Amino acid sequence: MNEKPLHAEGRQFTDDDWYGDDLGAARFVDCTFTRVDFGEATTNGATFEGCTFHNCSFGSSVHTTTAFVWCDIRRSKFFDVTFDGCKLVGTVFSDCTMRPLTVRGGQWQSVTIRGANLSKIDFTGVDLREADLSMSDLSFAVLTKARLDRATLRETRLDDADLRGASLDGVDLASAKLRRTKLDLAGAVLLAELHGADVTP
Repeated sequence: MNEKPLHAEGRQFTDDDWYGDDLGAARFVDCTFTRVDFGEATTNGATFEGCTFHNCSFGSSVHTTTAFVWCDIRRSKFFDVTFDGCKLVGTVFSDCTMRPLTVRGGQWQSVTIRGANLSKIDFTGVDLREADLSMSDLSFAVLTKARLDRATLRETRLDDADLRGASLDGVDLASAKLRRTKLDLAGAVLLAELHGADVTP
């Protein structure tokens, strides 16, 4: 097992094996991780700020109240990962495997996850304000009580997704692909208005 720091800034880590490690409340700032194995690792209150991850594996890792803030994550695998109360503000996921994924609350404002398979993931109550989910597949996803204000859903598949109780201020639902999508009254009114209906009480 490679020796690892629990606090680092501006460092590069390549081909490190951190499988099953408890990283606790580690703090990494402006670090680059290339082909690092975080499989079954755990974090609790850790911070990754402005970090870049290339071809990393996070399989079955568990992250509790951990922050991935303004990170760039490319071609990495998040198979069976748990994010419990985590902060992913401004983080960009590109060409990543994102499911199955367990998400329990948390702040995901301005996160970018384009063209990803996010089907059947439960985002109940997650703060997704200003998130870019363009062209992603959210079929059968649960978004009840999620905060989706000003989120971008251009060509996002929402087949059989549950948006009841979600806040949708500033969301262009008309640009999404809806089929049997579950909406509450407020969501249905918003969709009708976007299609030109004059909804009056």
